[in-house]
Amino acid sequence: MYHKELYVFDGSHPVRAVIRNYEQPDFPGLIAIQQESFPPPFPPELWWNTEQLGNHVRLFPEGALCIEVNGQIAGSMTSLLVSEDSVRPGHAHTWAEVTDSGYIRTHDPDGSTLYVADISVQPSYRKLGLGKWLMLSMYDIVVQLGLRRLLGGGRMPGYHLHEEHMTAEEYLDAVVSGKLRDPIITFMLRCGRTPIGVAANYLEDEESCHYGALMEWRNPFIR
Repeated sequence: MYHKELYVFDGSHPVRAVIRNYEQPDFPGLIAIQQESFPPPFPPELWWNTEQLGNHVRLFPEGALCIEVNGQIAGSMTSLLVSEDSVRPGHAHTWAEVTDSGYIRTHDPDGSTLYVADISVQPSYRKLGLGKWLMLSMYDIVVQLGLRRLLGGGRMPGYHLHEEHMTAEEYLDAVVSGKLRDPIITFMLRCGRTPIGVAANYLEDEESCHYGALMEWRNPFIR
């Protein structure tokens, strides 16, 4: 199981943090973080529930991570394993199809791709850089399990401001080239993720016009 102790910084002040696998006693805190992290118009039915979280720790506990700051759960990241073929380029998929709407009963123990189902950080802790530490810790899991890559679809919340004069692909290219900034895509670029395309109708998300930016991180030890 995973356990990492480190210090994050609140301005210039170091603060103790721990990244570990989450368990059943953590569920109420994880659900509260979801509610704060994804307020309306994000659909409330997409927040984690206890059945989903129970599946995470039962089916793939290695991919269920949380981060504590001074003993308080402040964020989480969840993943599952899928086959390379099921999410290959040109093969259309949605978040709900790949993650079983967050229940991860689609988890494939023999899969070579670690697929990100969710990452969320409580808003009051976001200035500490916790999301990046969670992402880097998932890279640890990819390497430890000998997987080929990490993959996931990120929201594109800035796209609705440009939809009338720009396709989703053009918007992603503009963010990657530095002409535009998107809070989610830019964050993932800072974490080392590489875009491989966009997926239409990926997630019920009006700000993203229901698109998702597919971005991967490849295991540098496997060619």
